[in-house]
Amino acid sequence: MSNAYRALPSLNALRAFEAAGRHLNFRAAADELFVTQGAVAQQVRILEEQMGFALFQRLPKGVALTAQGAIYFAEVTRAFETLKKATTQILKEPRTVTISVTPTFATKLLLPNLSALTAAVPDIDLRTVATESIADFDRDQVDIAVRLTRSPFSTSFDTQLLFKQKLVAVANPYFVADITLPMSLKQLKEMPLLHDSHNHWPRFLNTTDNLPGAVFNQTALALDAALAGQGVAIACQAFVQADLSAGRLLQVSELDLTVEPDYYLIRKRTSVSRPAVDAVWEWFIENLVVG
Repeated sequence: MSNAYRALPSLNALRAFEAAGRHLNFRAAADELFVTQGAVAQQVRILEEQMGFALFQRLPKGVALTAQGAIYFAEVTRAFETLKKATTQILKEPRTVTISVTPTFATKLLLPNLSALTAAVPDIDLRTVATESIADFDRDQVDIAVRLTRSPFSTSFDTQLLFKQKLVAVANPYFVADITLPMSLKQLKEMPLLHDSHNHWPRFLNTTDNLPGAVFNQTALALDAALAGQGVAIACQAFVQADLSAGRLLQVSELDLTVEPDYYLIRKRTSVSRPAVDAVWEWFIENLVVG
């Protein structure tokens, strides 16, 4: 600790001085601080000894600030107001948790469950960053990330497997209304295929042939096209399960393909307690882990 901080008066002495300066009465100050009048007088005396000059004139009834005491009282009062304002502001600020997720995860899993998450952790200000970029926890001030990745992981991170990439082929029920399901591999190859940046169709269909069809830079967009009846898309089953259950999409083939990497929940380990981050982390594990 520096000499400058060692020279600062004690907080108790400053509180006693400030209260006595407002009331101009040691007894009234003592009543406010829930201490004895003698305790206030002692703290003021200690402060005066440290400052090297008198802060109060002792009067028959009460006290009066000296000229130097009045100047110091104004500065101490200002300092206490600054502390009070800072404390009030920080206590009013919501507990913020920033999560970084892939765009498809955000669209297909996080947003549909956002009301459940906010209900489970109502006092948390949740900030979501949807990006495929690797999260830099320090630079981007990210608390939790969901990413396609694989083990092993650095010991500086906590990780939790959410689900593996089990790919299925899906389409709008009306789009395949005249087709007997499930489709064969040959039928699938002849369908309008919707591609995304992962380009899993060749591996899914076990072919090196050129596969025409609309190409999207995000899986979520390919799925939106499938929902709109524009063709057949493939995606991780976890992303389409809600649409399959609701009948908005149909799995059009018995084929499925599990590919790596997997979807993991990740956060940086820290020795500092972070209840807000812990609450969101636990909610993800309880609600989005697919067994």
